[in-house]
Amino acid sequence: MRNTPDRLLRSEATRQRATFLELFLDLVFVFALTRISARLIADFTDGQRGVYAGLGQALLLFLALWAVWSVTVWSTSWLDPDAPIVQTVIIMTLVGAMTMAVAVPHGFGARASLFAITLVTLQIGRVVFFHVAGHGRPDPRQSIRILFWFGLSAPLWVVGGLVNDGTVRGALWTLAVLVDYTGLFLGWPTPRLGAQRLGVQMIAAEHLAERYQQFLLIALGEAIFVIGLAFSGSEYHTDQTGGFVLALASTVLLWRIYFHVAGGMLGTAVDRSRNPARLATDMAFAHMVMIAGIVLTGVGFELFIAEPLGHLPATWLIAIFGGPVLFLAGRSALEYQVFGRVSRSRLASLLAFGLLTPAALRLQPLTAGAVAAVVLLGVAGADARRSRHRSPETPTPPY
Repeated sequence: MRNTPDRLLRSEATRQRATFLELFLDLVFVFALTRISARLIADFTDGQRGVYAGLGQALLLFLALWAVWSVTVWSTSWLDPDAPIVQTVIIMTLVGAMTMAVAVPHGFGARASLFAITLVTLQIGRVVFFHVAGHGRPDPRQSIRILFWFGLSAPLWVVGGLVNDGTVRGALWTLAVLVDYTGLFLGWPTPRLGAQRLGVQMIAAEHLAERYQQFLLIALGEAIFVIGLAFSGSEYHTDQTGGFVLALASTVLLWRIYFHVAGGMLGTAVDRSRNPARLATDMAFAHMVMIAGIVLTGVGFELFIAEPLGHLPATWLIAIFGGPVLFLAGRSALEYQVFGRVSRSRLASLLAFGLLTPAALRLQPLTAGAVAAVVLLGVAGADARRSRHRSPETPTPPY
């Protein structure tokens, strides 16, 4: 039978498109991103936690959620997503991720233990379920590798969630994130077993590319949600209306910059790569940076729509300029992964943000947002000119 444990791996006949259950899972992460944005907006406006402490806390929560989503995507790009075992794991992930998302607003407070225990239970429980339900297939050694690394980070997550000292919690969770991401990046190297990334046997390139693209669209959708919520709660004055239009235009530019050539050729790049498992891992990190940038940019939208004129707090530039900088840095990494080079326009845009920052401190919030939009427009314009004067490019991954 097609879905017996020894047929968990994808075959050539397995459909490449994301299943409806996978898309259903993504809805949970839409909610999770809105909770992270809400935390950040509160940190930039009410100052109870402090901007820098709030940014650090939100980053740790985001990285934990991204790790859950990434491992799920790699698994369904390697295993048959229609197999009952895989579908059960996706449902487990949906329930666990929703619980973590609900805990995000108080993820460093009253619900820290809920967030941490759910994360550890989900990460370890999925691996154990795969191993038991699949009778050790498709690769029992991979289960041991992943469990070894999760076993290293689990005590840090749990103890961090249980302690009452926020500083100690932050230190323990930072170490836990470093352990988790080191394992992800290196392929969970384990004594006597070595390292092996997920999907090294076979990756459904089209499926993996589509999942990355879909999550980035989710992040853009969350930014649109923030824009609409901020403008609908304003008094519709000319300056707020200008901020609303500017934010929408900036979101369109982010979409255009991502999907121009490289963002639309991920599947082909994975197919052509000499090491598709490594490329898939590196693409996950590039998308992680871009999505974090989009979330932070959305926070900047909220700030200059709600208070477009007047004094610009220096910390607001972390969102208004820092969000686009993160996005462009991740997009530059993705371009290198697909084509083995980085466009000069992207490097120039990063330099422009750095040079413009001192002057932007004297601007009003809306004007600073307009400056960021002009830099993004310059990148999109350079992409358009390059497309008109060059023949279509072929992905040439560096590895």
